[in-house]
Amino acid sequence: MRQTTDGRSPFSRALPCILACISVIAPAITCRTSHAEASAGSLLNGLPRDEILLLGERMYVKGVLPSGNAMQAVVKGDVPVDGTMFTCVSCHLRSGFGSTEGLVRTPPIDGARLYAPLSKFKGMPLQNRSGLLPAEDVYRPAYTDAALARVIRTGDDPAGRKIDDVMPLYLLDDRDADILVYYLKNLSRGQQPGITDTTLRFATVITDDVAREDREAMLTPLQSFIRNWRISRSMERSVRTEAFLDEGASKGIRTLSLAVWDLKGPPEGWREQLETYYRKEPVFALLGGMSTREWAPIHRFCEDHRIPAVFPITDLPVISEADWYTVYLSKGLYQEGETAARYLHGRSDLAQDTAIVQVFRKDPAGLALSKAFRETWISLGHETTDDLVVDQPATMPADLGNIPATKRQHTVVLIWLRANEFPALDNLAKARPKPDMIFASFTLLGKRSYSLPESARASIYLTFPYALPGDHQNNRTVGDATSKTTATTAGEDVGLRMRPLFSAITGPLARLRSFVYRDYFIELMERTPDQSLAHTAYPRLSFGPGQRYASKGCYIVQLSEGSAPKLLKKTDWVIH
Repeated sequence: MRQTTDGRSPFSRALPCILACISVIAPAITCRTSHAEASAGSLLNGLPRDEILLLGERMYVKGVLPSGNAMQAVVKGDVPVDGTMFTCVSCHLRSGFGSTEGLVRTPPIDGARLYAPLSKFKGMPLQNRSGLLPAEDVYRPAYTDAALARVIRTGDDPAGRKIDDVMPLYLLDDRDADILVYYLKNLSRGQQPGITDTTLRFATVITDDVAREDREAMLTPLQSFIRNWRISRSMERSVRTEAFLDEGASKGIRTLSLAVWDLKGPPEGWREQLETYYRKEPVFALLGGMSTREWAPIHRFCEDHRIPAVFPITDLPVISEADWYTVYLSKGLYQEGETAARYLHGRSDLAQDTAIVQVFRKDPAGLALSKAFRETWISLGHETTDDLVVDQPATMPADLGNIPATKRQHTVVLIWLRANEFPALDNLAKARPKPDMIFASFTLLGKRSYSLPESARASIYLTFPYALPGDHQNNRTVGDATSKTTATTAGEDVGLRMRPLFSAITGPLARLRSFVYRDYFIELMERTPDQSLAHTAYPRLSFGPGQRYASKGCYIVQLSEGSAPKLLKKTDWVIH
């Protein structure tokens, strides 16, 4: 789902289309057989079912034809538009469940509801799954392939009336119409993996590089949440008010179960282990999880199997604008690199001929930070950076003499290294030639940051992607110098990062009644109100359609003077 640029929600932008869609699901008449129905068998014989569904999904979500060309459509009767700008998913959502905007409700268009009759109930459409309705109670009879293909292409509803001309009319040949109709007929239909009549099964993933105290800090509250899950009275009332919009919502709420998937060895072997776990016991979604390595193998497994993964604790998430199924707490180290670039770009006192030097190891952390800074810096109209890739153990002369760029009069050095990888950090500010500014990642330096010599603090800037210690809502946070823990991700800090998970999934879990589908679960999380939770790692989390990184900001900080330094913010919470 795309985001709008005018500040309004996609649902608000889609309101005219929503109204048109309501007229699509209108009182119907007896339908005649069409090409869509007659050719369904031959179509399936010509293409595998899974391929048809993938082609239909591309039309529905991206507005792209099986040929690879953009779908073409018209609005207002004769205004041509590119189908990629008027995708079906914009109004109907990926799950097909529909939505509510103010007093206007977009009715569901998933296969089960489209192909079943709707009855009248307090002026609202209500599905009766038996299909045995008195004629006077019918809001509309069940759709057919013919009726659906006709309204998509011509705008003629099942009663022969024209729908609102804001609804795009797609210029599809018979074959493409068949594919889209077949996709809609199967949209959110059938039972998803990991579901029984009484239980929703979840899993969490932990890799063997995670320290024991971190593992316990992540797993203990998650297991407690699963074990003690119950819906609150206020949430129960909210869910019940939706019951007359979906007859199945009166069903009882399922209990939850949690499996722990331990991954061992190098990341290259994780996929096979994940596949083994999933074959043995399929799950509905992954919750939490933790690794100090790249999350990419787990991310790709979830994308391939369409498994939601919510808030894994990782500093190395996958950065993607297209992937759907993993929702991260933040962009991790990549976000820190972005912030440093934006901060430097905004410095009016930065000399035009300043050399930007990045020092990093060619490991996942160094590559993530350096790539983020470089890509953002270039996107802001600057030249590329000068890079120095150091070996392990990392050593670098204090005079920076092996970096040609530092021969310029003005230099900014970004040190994307861990504290134990660069012992010369304390002396860098004294180097000759002396850099104008030095940047480092608090996530990589950890508590080591607080021991930087006082004489060097004025020129050292730290990227800090968490709530600041002493914040009015966070009197404890990640990396707090007063914490008894000694590492950024140890025990207590992991617990702080877990809290947003429970707040984000409580509402969606309560609303998963009869329509228990993975895409809908994610869509419900996207509608979660922005959060500013006390005693968490982040000052605020924000959600929205298509957004996959909840914490979108980062501070630039420096250390105060004295033997017990504090973090002084040099920027507000920079939002990306």
